[in-house]
Amino acid sequence: MAKSVGQSLYRLQPNKTLFMLCDIQEKFKPAIPLLGAVIENTKKLIEAGKVFNVPLLVTEQYPEKLGSTVCELDVQHACAIVPKTKFSMFVPPVENKIKEIFGDKPKTAVLFGVETHVCIEQTAFDLINNSIDVWLVADCSASRLNQDRDLALERLRHIGCIIASAESIIFNLLGDKDHESFKKIAPLVKKVSTELNLWQPTATAKGKN
Repeated sequence: MAKSVGQSLYRLQPNKTLFMLCDIQEKFKPAIPLLGAVIENTKKLIEAGKVFNVPLLVTEQYPEKLGSTVCELDVQHACAIVPKTKFSMFVPPVENKIKEIFGDKPKTAVLFGVETHVCIEQTAFDLINNSIDVWLVADCSASRLNQDRDLALERLRHIGCIIASAESIIFNLLGDKDHESFKKIAPLVKKVSTELNLWQPTATAKGKN
């Protein structure tokens, strides 16, 4: 069941938050029309995570065939880059790394990547079943079809995930213009995020809907 508003609303705290980047890999580029936009917005989010010292965990789905995380994303600072065949990111190496980082578990996992209706959705189910709150970054997530992504967003909202944008996550972590990191964050948010066509049909190869 979805959480009540009173249970859901709270501010993110960097030391209780985990960024989880799911399967943004080279071989998905031709298959997912909006992956370029996802990559641009994810760059912004990852760079902000570095500023706030939010731990990052990365997974790669069957990298032998689907390739590594796209070269446009700098994930060298990640606490782990975990290969997997299970669709959910919540595999034993990830669980173990979470315990190593937090001693137990974070309050919140900020989840983003591809595909929203497969790996992202199943990861969110597992996180919530393990009493970890999920903030899903809608403009850093995509599927081959927008309708699959959008239906997944609705399902995930219903089970209690907070659906957010990259900038809302960043400003939530910042909280105050007088925050010590404001000058480092300001250049990241100065450029408007790339449009992800939320709740719009997928464009065809000819640019028609």
